[in-house]
Amino acid sequence: MTSRAKTTALLCLASLAATGSARADFQSCLAGIQAQAAGAGVSAQTFRAATVGISYDDKVIELSQAQPEFKTPIWDYMAALVDDERVDDGKAAMRQHAQALAAAEAKYGVDRYTIAAVWGVESNFGKNLGKMPLVQSLATLACSGNRRRDFFRGELIATLKIIERGDIDASRLYGSWAGAFGQTQFMPSTYQRLAVDLDGDGRRDVVDSAADAVGSTANFLRVAKWSNGHGWGYEVRLPRGFNVAAAGRRNKKPVAHWSSLGVTRLDGRPLAAEGPVGILAPAGADGPAFLVTRNFDAIYSYNAAESYGLAIAVLSDRLRGRPGIQAEWPTDDPPLSRAERRDLQARLARRGYDVGEPDGKVGAKTREAIKEIEAQLGMPRTGRPGAKVLEALRRG
Repeated sequence: MTSRAKTTALLCLASLAATGSARADFQSCLAGIQAQAAGAGVSAQTFRAATVGISYDDKVIELSQAQPEFKTPIWDYMAALVDDERVDDGKAAMRQHAQALAAAEAKYGVDRYTIAAVWGVESNFGKNLGKMPLVQSLATLACSGNRRRDFFRGELIATLKIIERGDIDASRLYGSWAGAFGQTQFMPSTYQRLAVDLDGDGRRDVVDSAADAVGSTANFLRVAKWSNGHGWGYEVRLPRGFNVAAAGRRNKKPVAHWSSLGVTRLDGRPLAAEGPVGILAPAGADGPAFLVTRNFDAIYSYNAAESYGLAIAVLSDRLRGRPGIQAEWPTDDPPLSRAERRDLQARLARRGYDVGEPDGKVGAKTREAIKEIEAQLGMPRTGRPGAKVLEALRRG
């Protein structure tokens, strides 16, 4: 066994030992949290009702420690989050909840298309809220060897305060393994600070009230300094030889600076925007590029990832009826929409591969199946759901 392998094995054993110890101490850990929660105003009755029957969840720990082996290319990421299906669903959701979106826009000064785009990216307009029981997930993380256990303890207490106040019943609190929940995926502490009761029923219910969810999102963006009447930015054309090291959301310069370097609108017209702006080139100088304003920073603050912010920005444009990204991504294997991903999974399933329900969400099972098919077809084993492997399956 190599030195590196020995180190890895020792780390795994240490992790297992820590997990076993944490599991054994789970109930005593909960007792300590109860005392802290009581000091925050959570009654013993609420605590007992919310934690009765919960247990240390190994799946949560597994997900928290997972290191993804596959880095999703930006074109795949964007294609999965901003496709015709999501745009159509978004327009339908905006019609259905037009009154709530108009009220959120008027009250918080954030345009309805941006609010709806966050809603769409976070939960597919309320359709995908997460399946992990919130109290159990957060209690597990708070009572584990996780280096952020104090953070998760605070999130658990914030969750208990939601239950104590009667805003959302504990039975409706499901979300991600890390504790984000509701139609626009707030962490419990963010909920405590920024959730609003837009529908006026006396409860801030971001799970079952679309109005409260979109209102709370609008309030979040307001606090993040969204400025209505000013866009997030737009797609631009970079000059040959542009130094992408100068790009990035943080590296904002006056519009005149970028114009002097030869950056233009797609149609060749000069740039225009108020205040300093940045340039995003998420796939390098040969891919699509974007001018981004301070409003993009407000979107970015929702999840602290430029790719995420770009998905919301582009989706908001498409919901307005504007075109999506115009420049080609630098790949000879185009990305797949969710409908095409479902088709790919269905074809893999018909060949006997266990990929689960064909839902367009590409996980480890689908990637492994793709690798096997690629090997059979003499293609490089990438595990990537691209047009080439789908077309090969369609021909076969």
